[in-house]
Amino acid sequence: MARTDNDTWDLACSVGATATMVAAGRARASRAALIDDRFAEPLVRAVGIDFFTRWASGELHSADVDFPDAPWGMQRMTDQQVARTRYIDAFFAAAGAAGIRQAVILASGLDARGYRLPWAAGTSVYEIDVPQVIEFKTATLAALGATATADVRTVPVDLRHDWPAALRQAGFDPARPTAWAAEGLFGYLPPTGQDLLLDNVGTLSADGSALVAEVFFSAPASRELYDAIFGRWYEHGLDVEMDRLGFPGDRNDVGTYLEQHRWTVTRTKLNELLVANGFRPHAADRSGDETLFTENYYCTAVLNRQQQ
Repeated sequence: MARTDNDTWDLACSVGATATMVAAGRARASRAALIDDRFAEPLVRAVGIDFFTRWASGELHSADVDFPDAPWGMQRMTDQQVARTRYIDAFFAAAGAAGIRQAVILASGLDARGYRLPWAAGTSVYEIDVPQVIEFKTATLAALGATATADVRTVPVDLRHDWPAALRQAGFDPARPTAWAAEGLFGYLPPTGQDLLLDNVGTLSADGSALVAEVFFSAPASRELYDAIFGRWYEHGLDVEMDRLGFPGDRNDVGTYLEQHRWTVTRTKLNELLVANGFRPHAADRSGDETLFTENYYCTAVLNRQQQ
């Protein structure tokens, strides 16, 4: 289903279902003791998308739903969740060790870092997402008896709206350094919305603030692959449309844009991260879909307005 500028969603439809999908990947990885996210599986079960619940619980097997050697699918997505989760968890640990006591998770979805990471005393964690997502996750975690490990403050607002004002109203202090996370986000924003979000992050950030971001690319060359993959998922019971949830059009490279605005950026290619975590990299010598994934990267950035 194509996106529109004013569309809405919850965790069981449209772009919201991608948050449930990646949480299912984290749940599957937690079952294999590759990461520790004990909240992922109960949150996925609560959303109620049977296909993702079966993946999270181990009932579905990769041979059932994935194409052999395809560059993407439920298993490849799950492998990537392991690498991505470890990378971002380490980012927040480093930020805490550096004395940062304010964190913002943009488009937080079913992220449970405010409940599972060992935050330093005095840390406030702000979770921003649409009201339907925030309300569902907050109520579900409360029903599970989950206890926050930081001062978790929810900010129920669409990132396409005036989220900086809502963040300040929740108690955010732009004079303090902040650790920001943009995980699996940018491709689901319009190109101009991506730039505006980064501009707002910069405006709200004191020197010494840090940002972790995932930068992923999509292109017409990958459309046939995705259609085939989603078609197979539908055959195995997925009843949510996952097609064409991103916004098309040329967009600025996130790392370069940050560098142009006085952030010092460190890039780590997806393949480097996969190999470092014991997973098969994407082949760089294959045409089309596989090569597309080799351009994806993760980055950390630190703001220093004094730099020339």
